[in-house]
Amino acid sequence: MNTKWGSLAIACLAQLLLAIDLTVLHLALPKLTADLSPTATQQLWIGDMYGFALAGLLITMGNLGDRIGRKKLLLIGAFGFGVASVVTAYAPSAELLVAARALLGVAGATIMPSTLSIIRNVFTDPAERTMAVGIWSGMGAAGFALGPIVGGLLLNSFWWGSVFLINLPVMALVLIGGALVLPESRNPHAARIDPASVVLSVVGVVSAVYTIKSWVIDGFAVSVAIAALLAVLALLSFGWRQTRLAVPLVDLRLFRYRAFSGAVGANLFAIFGMIALSLIFAQYMQLVLDWTPLQAGLASLPGGLAGAVGGALAAKLVMRWGRNTVVALGLLMSACSFAVYTQADTTTTFSYLLIGMVIGGLGVGFTFAVTNDTILAAVPRERAGAAAALSETAFELGGSLGIAVLGSILAGAYRDNLVLPPGLPPQVADSLGAALSVADQVPPPVIEAARLAFVEALQVTALTTTGLLAVLAVVAFLTLRGVPKVIPDDVLSHA
Repeated sequence: MNTKWGSLAIACLAQLLLAIDLTVLHLALPKLTADLSPTATQQLWIGDMYGFALAGLLITMGNLGDRIGRKKLLLIGAFGFGVASVVTAYAPSAELLVAARALLGVAGATIMPSTLSIIRNVFTDPAERTMAVGIWSGMGAAGFALGPIVGGLLLNSFWWGSVFLINLPVMALVLIGGALVLPESRNPHAARIDPASVVLSVVGVVSAVYTIKSWVIDGFAVSVAIAALLAVLALLSFGWRQTRLAVPLVDLRLFRYRAFSGAVGANLFAIFGMIALSLIFAQYMQLVLDWTPLQAGLASLPGGLAGAVGGALAAKLVMRWGRNTVVALGLLMSACSFAVYTQADTTTTFSYLLIGMVIGGLGVGFTFAVTNDTILAAVPRERAGAAAALSETAFELGGSLGIAVLGSILAGAYRDNLVLPPGLPPQVADSLGAALSVADQVPPPVIEAARLAFVEALQVTALTTTGLLAVLAVVAFLTLRGVPKVIPDDVLSHA
């Protein structure tokens, strides 16, 4: 097999699996809730702990790949991901499931920057690199679509833990194919990784996310203030330390280049809504429209396929319209898709939802293909792991924050819109899934009221995201204006 395209195939396969794993749990939440009885807060942690662990460790793992070899790190991570998948599948309680999802995130953090940095090293021609990154991004979008389908097929016949065991055969293919096809690459001048920077980055990211989550869900408290202070101190200390290191974990000079900083910002906020929407709609289709997990999974397929098409088309559109126009168009299309969802209710048809899915999928494909390529192009090949880690960190942190913030807005709006008589089980007020789990203990009108409250909360969440993405589209258009269609190999030497 040709090394260049064989490497792309392995990288895409690993990316596909990781994207599937981000969404496959969403369909399993109703069964998981019935089996493990997690609280509303535990449900949020189960959903986003995987992303938090990824976001906290991606920078470290990207630099580690530059040091020890991207192929080696990818193979180690693939093996660890398979082991962690088994642990997650058989978790007996909500608390242990949260811990197992964290282990999956640690293993995933070794894989994600490795795949993108491998592409950066084997595709040396800028035009080919843009196309390869577009295909890689498209596979991520396809994974988001396949996750619900894979989950639906498994959940129709098996328990919720089966959605994680599907990882094993795919990781076996990555291990075997990677060992045979991937070339090894590393930074020959890589310095020792600074332990203090690692600790500060992890503490800063985790504390920041905890602050947002706890503040939105439980309101301001002493613990929230402490976490916020810790996040600020850790991130400021991390940034200060990077300016003092000869080879930092994050080269802060890159953020002086507006194409780089604009691409990172667009990545973070675009995925913010996309991940949260996947979680919310999995519940909407099953708990409100009363679809089976498989029906809900199949219904999500057009959006993911549209994302894959958008990623593949992005390279050609960049050469015609420019990077800023393609990214802004993608974000504006995503905003339009959320505007469609603001009108969803208990009787919405699939044909109506399909409009938003296809528009949003194409927009996401446009955005991520261009922003990921812009970030990669900013550094020389020997630092590709660090650049890929920054791209993935923005992606994962944005997704985790999306679940935390938009998921919390959904939960808060649900509680605000739900008016209940006294004497009902407390689960009814926690979430719609929890309410349905005690449906045999409450009058039918209460369940109908819970469904209506969820729909109203969905509309509020979609409207919030519409406004955010519309503003971001304008900002991205202005920030990326003037960025060349073909970016020089090392932007630092041209900045």
